[in-house]
Amino acid sequence: MSSIPANLLQLPSSGIPQFISVNDVRDINGLVKRALWYKSNPFAHQSLGKNKKIGLLFLNPSMRTRISTQIAAQNLGMEPIVFNVGNEGWALEFEEEAIMSGSKVEHVKDAAPIMGKYFDILCIRTFPSLKNREDDYSELFIKQFIKYAGIPVISLESATLHPLQSLTDLITITETLQSNGTTTPHAKPKIVLTWAPHVKALPQCVANSFSQWITNWGGADFTITHPEDYELDEQFTRGATITTNQEEALKDADFVYVKNWSTYRDYGKIYCNDPEWMLTNEKLRLTNGAKVMHCLPVRRNVELSDEILDGANSIITREASNRVWAAQAVLSEILQHQS
Repeated sequence: MSSIPANLLQLPSSGIPQFISVNDVRDINGLVKRALWYKSNPFAHQSLGKNKKIGLLFLNPSMRTRISTQIAAQNLGMEPIVFNVGNEGWALEFEEEAIMSGSKVEHVKDAAPIMGKYFDILCIRTFPSLKNREDDYSELFIKQFIKYAGIPVISLESATLHPLQSLTDLITITETLQSNGTTTPHAKPKIVLTWAPHVKALPQCVANSFSQWITNWGGADFTITHPEDYELDEQFTRGATITTNQEEALKDADFVYVKNWSTYRDYGKIYCNDPEWMLTNEKLRLTNGAKVMHCLPVRRNVELSDEILDGANSIITREASNRVWAAQAVLSEILQHQS
């Protein structure tokens, strides 16, 4: 793979590749394969991004996403520049035709084109407010950067999706199936996304995105389990089996992805915080020796028990380390389009 054809992402009519959701990917398995190749050959294309700059703009906190994307960019010879918009820059306005008489100092129409001149690739991380579903699900923030920057934009998590995390998850599932020789009683591996308790209301981003990628991948028997009233947006879960019976869902599972999310219909609420939904070794006995996944950070003994996190079934550390290779695969694809 020393020569890497640029054909794994969809090319929009603008001719500028983006990475915002699974819909931007032409070949999911090809992208996973490329990422795993980079894991074995991290510095094979150090000149691909030579003399190019990547901007990482954070409107919200980050650890793994920030560090892994910087490492991936450096592996490809790029210079990453990190900017924390919230505490280092002006408060941005995103609404069109806004009368800026409040606290917002700069409009994205003015800021984004400048970012497009400074950088060759722009990465954005933003979270939802969890106050107004229509506003959050419009994805206004990231769409405005795409509209006005004029360069490729990569989502480092948005109001509704976290595509680099989901690509990482598929990389980890594929790698685990290949390296462990995992056997399954199913024609396809059974993957379960299970809701977990949490101390505060969290976005649906990771759950939406994981569901979207797994259903589009088509390589799994996919089940989502959650308490009543925690249904996700159907546009992301179409094709999955959905049940409120966690034990039923866990039966014979090969992979269990644990994540909390707040309500979607009565938006951003916590209706149930039943600690019985926390995954334990006792529940894991229902599975086919399932490997346990989580995007991190995790609230120990709230979302996941110590015995799971520190046990042999956890592949969470491997999952987090694969964030580098997910980012590197996407960046290399975009750089190929620019070369």
